[in-house]
Amino acid sequence: MRRSELSYRHIDWTIVLCYLLLIFFGWINIYASSYSEAASGIFDLSTKAGMQFLWIGVSLCVATALIFVINPRWYMSTTWLLYLGVLVLLMAVLVFGKEVNGSKSWFSLGRISFQPSELSKITTSLALATVMSHYNFRISRPSDLFKILGLLAIPAGLIMLEPEIGTILVYVGFVFVLYREGLTGWFLFLMGMVILLFILTLKFSPFVSMLVILGTFGIIRGLHARQPLFFIVGYTLAVLLLAFLPKLLTLPSLTFLAEMGCDTVMLILMLGFCLYWFIRMLHRKERKTRWIFLGLVFCLVLTFSVELIFDKVLQPHHQARIENLLGIREDPHGIGYNVNQSMIAIGSGGFAGKGFLEGTQTKFKFVPEQSTDFIFCTVGEEWGFLGSLGLLAVFFTLIARILVTAERQKEANIRIYGYCVAAILFMHVLINIGMTIGLMPVIGIPLPFISYGGSSLLTFTLLLFMYVRLDLERWRR
Repeated sequence: MRRSELSYRHIDWTIVLCYLLLIFFGWINIYASSYSEAASGIFDLSTKAGMQFLWIGVSLCVATALIFVINPRWYMSTTWLLYLGVLVLLMAVLVFGKEVNGSKSWFSLGRISFQPSELSKITTSLALATVMSHYNFRISRPSDLFKILGLLAIPAGLIMLEPEIGTILVYVGFVFVLYREGLTGWFLFLMGMVILLFILTLKFSPFVSMLVILGTFGIIRGLHARQPLFFIVGYTLAVLLLAFLPKLLTLPSLTFLAEMGCDTVMLILMLGFCLYWFIRMLHRKERKTRWIFLGLVFCLVLTFSVELIFDKVLQPHHQARIENLLGIREDPHGIGYNVNQSMIAIGSGGFAGKGFLEGTQTKFKFVPEQSTDFIFCTVGEEWGFLGSLGLLAVFFTLIARILVTAERQKEANIRIYGYCVAAILFMHVLINIGMTIGLMPVIGIPLPFISYGGSSLLTFTLLLFMYVRLDLERWRR
């Protein structure tokens, strides 16, 4: 950081105002979601609302210290020490941590509990900003790309061992930061294919996924060929023909193939296709063809790894929630109860809501975890469509403002850190609200500044106000 006079009048008050609006709105909704006539009021420390008020006070003190007291040179210069410290905590929680909902990810100190995985988002963001801002860094260079992927993979791997699936999905958001810094769009395309193939294989079968792989990569190969129309039409016809493979295997003359199974026959055909492509690639020495081939093989391997990942990596309750989301298993009174009741609560709010403390689903505790993971259904029921839209507007303003100011930074490390903050907030909002309206599996992830929880609020405050303070550096004279 440059040594010169700093003008505090340039604090970004748009970000600060959005933060204040969110923590206040979250506080009153926590009070509504846990309301009890026996409690003395919203400031009663024996209630969740009272405890959240206490944490709001602590967070405001931390935010003030970050802006006016703590020199950002300290946490930017100690990035690697902080990064390694959090890695130690992530390893320690696997041994000494408290297990909650099948995840050993919490340290419990009396009434205070915290997750090291929350802190890892901050330290990983700082580490990315430090490495990617180096003057000789180029993300298109394989060695630099693998260096970044390693920085992400180490904490993500430890978090996977807990397992804390929600945080892992938040880590996926870092890909948007990498894309801003020059990562090819094909990487985003490959990520989309991974998600699509995972869903198709679970919902239908590997056969359907292989048809999609063949068609998609056939079109991509065609677009890089001298005669794209010929390739695209040819691959389309091949996929359509193979789509009738299950019917063809019922023919008496193909009984020996039917015994192998449709998936196996399709796999043999795909392996033959890959072998042909590999030989052709070696002969012509086309660089783009090489990457297309590697992407094809990766997607094929992934398709037949889905069942292993689903059974061995995910916890049984995660498996059940994903199956419920995809319609593989219907269980509205069991694993799907939370989401079903959440959607009822949000839908019953209508356009303008039922009014503060007037939500019946909220008042009679129909939705479990309503002050934490499902806080948005309280907003939907008591404040309606207008209140929900207003909340989303504040989140949009906050994230957009971070991105706008990040683009104006004079120093690359501050810009990159700003993008990391925006990506983390975006993924939290997307996943949390998505799961309350039935578009995402229930994985237990808080809504930033709104959900009940001191460690969550404090972490998001640290994440955001470290950026607010760093943003002031561009105004130094």
